[in-house]
Amino acid sequence: MDTMKATDWRAVAFATGAAERERAEAGVRAAYEAAGLNGPEQVVWAPSPAAGAIAAVLLEGGEEGAQTLREAGLGDAVAEIGSLIAGLDAGENVRDRVRTRPWEAVLTAARAELGPREWAQVWARTVGADWDAVNGLITRIRRMLGRMVGTQAEEAPDGVAPDEPRLDDGLDTAAGRLLRRATVNAVLGQHDAPWLRLFEELGRLSGLAGPAEVARSAGWWWPYENAVLICERPTDLHFDEQGRLHRAEGPALAFSDGFALHAWHGMPVPSDFIARLGALTMDDIQKEENAELRRAMLEHYGYERYLRETGAKPVSRDEAGVLWRVFLPGDEPVTMVEVVNSTPEPDGSRRTYFLRVPPNVRTAREGVAWTFGLSEEEYRPLQET
Repeated sequence: MDTMKATDWRAVAFATGAAERERAEAGVRAAYEAAGLNGPEQVVWAPSPAAGAIAAVLLEGGEEGAQTLREAGLGDAVAEIGSLIAGLDAGENVRDRVRTRPWEAVLTAARAELGPREWAQVWARTVGADWDAVNGLITRIRRMLGRMVGTQAEEAPDGVAPDEPRLDDGLDTAAGRLLRRATVNAVLGQHDAPWLRLFEELGRLSGLAGPAEVARSAGWWWPYENAVLICERPTDLHFDEQGRLHRAEGPALAFSDGFALHAWHGMPVPSDFIARLGALTMDDIQKEENAELRRAMLEHYGYERYLRETGAKPVSRDEAGVLWRVFLPGDEPVTMVEVVNSTPEPDGSRRTYFLRVPPNVRTAREGVAWTFGLSEEEYRPLQET
């Protein structure tokens, strides 16, 4: 197996484009061999984790699982993916043998060797460096699976519109539970990268050479006694400057079969939401019932413009700036501090900024102090010259 520098694992985690199928299949065979298993007789490639999870439900749940998915509105997907695995005798899921046991053995040995303090330091500079972003992707994919069947729920919770992009939508339905369970039985491929980076830095990757090779070349995979399901990587993956899923021109996360998530600065949004932003009006913002979507609309529209067009009045003024508060129906007030940059632009002008602060802020000074993590009494800016 090839080796990689530890710094390359970040690229592995966020890689897009077609999988390196031959390399991934070689990694699978190596993982089976290391576990004392014969290599899988058949390899089935799935275009996305959604297709892989549905295939896993069909393989493990048989006709009962298939019927549950049909009743949740996934009849077309069941038929299409069912034809992909028709006649496949996969056998039992062997994730425990090819991934869990060797993984735990390496993890236990590494922790014992390093001790708590050094382990924490190594974890922070390897796994910790990318874990929030990678784990966020894993969580989003699982919740996307839930939303595939979420519209089949009998009713939304009180106070929640049926089309509101709730993060747990559909996960508590029978079909949602089947799909979630299927993801637990998957090996996460490229999304295991932060941990593989840690093991490689410690010189302990040899025991996981097979799973590491699959991670370098493909997405999630489901190992069975006689067959393996392997997923392609995403075709698109986009983040904002803060590392949140975000894209203004299309889905932020997408796979070749259309399984996709539209997101605005980390918040899941309907597929047509971003297109609507181009013709956004103040009336659109005020009529939007979903509080999270309304905040995103307001951010795109511009706080200064919204304040001007609504005729809002300032709450208070002091040496730090101007405090504004906008009341929106069914939501907490949008509270902002207007501040002027002390550093002039090349043309001599000074740029104005609006800082979002908690709704209970009473003065501009308190709001500016909050942005620095200070109380109003603690905030003592240096005298500018």
